[in-house]
Amino acid sequence: MTRLFATSPGFWRHGQGGWPARLLAPAACVYAAATAQRVARPGWRAPVPVICCGNATAGGAGKTTLALDLGERLAGRGVAFLTRGHGGRVRDVHRVDPGRDAAAIVGDEPLLLAGCAPTFVAADRAAAARAAIAAGAGVLVLDDGLQNPTLAKDLSLLVIDGASGFGNGHVIPAGPLREPVAAAAARCAAAVLIGEDRTGAAALLPPALPVLRARLQQTGADDLAGRRVLAFAGIGIPGKFFAGLAAAGATLADAIPFPDHHPYTETEIRVLLARAVLLRALPVTTPKDAIRLPPELRAQLRQVGVRLVWDDPAALDARLASMFLSLP
Repeated sequence: MTRLFATSPGFWRHGQGGWPARLLAPAACVYAAATAQRVARPGWRAPVPVICCGNATAGGAGKTTLALDLGERLAGRGVAFLTRGHGGRVRDVHRVDPGRDAAAIVGDEPLLLAGCAPTFVAADRAAAARAAIAAGAGVLVLDDGLQNPTLAKDLSLLVIDGASGFGNGHVIPAGPLREPVAAAAARCAAAVLIGEDRTGAAALLPPALPVLRARLQQTGADDLAGRRVLAFAGIGIPGKFFAGLAAAGATLADAIPFPDHHPYTETEIRVLLARAVLLRALPVTTPKDAIRLPPELRAQLRQVGVRLVWDDPAALDARLASMFLSLP
């Protein structure tokens, strides 16, 4: 039952494409043109610094992990998070309450972010920004939103997953790109490359764009070496989670991917727990997945998260400091 595959179409992957990408090329041109027209619209300029953790691809790059890292670094400046709340049903501005809100309502990533700093969910980032500022925010961090024009950004970071890069290099639906790489990079002050650059993504960036490099370090996996685990994940790239467990020394008795933001049913989780017993394995998932589960089921699972470890953390801190100095 082991299924170590990504949930996106196979031809989206690096080195792929072929006839499906060629067939979908006209639709991709329409998609890219619509995105370019949308991002060209001017956004509201907030009176506080606005930092965007964005990417050029559809999901899985590590934006939320970066946002959490920035949230910790900027905690003394009154940071607040803004997010769309993918997987939730909230449309108007809503301040996330981790003690009362469910992932089905606000989304899973907002609940993770709210554990670090005040978090506001809305499709309209400018409206969310106004609410956050009214609540006392001194700096805003967007988890995603590079292609959202409603709020002007002071510092945009292009997040790249080193393993998948920019996929086959084509725009949706011919590939995973939300817009051409050059267009996304032109609006960013730096790129954040997470993990080994296995696809040569850095070479596709403008030569003048600084590249800040980091790697993922798992948290909560210290005692998993030599243990059998049943791992499941509904994140952008489930394979990254499984590979991390294997690197930590765990034996993958099963590894089951679900679509990103998958709304687990109680039956699905109980089937997974029963299979773990059958395989004599510890059930393991990510905090993003666990937060979508009822507390009584969540308690029966091991959560293994990730944090960023920077090659040169001073370079990131210097860029953040220069942004504050350059603003009025």
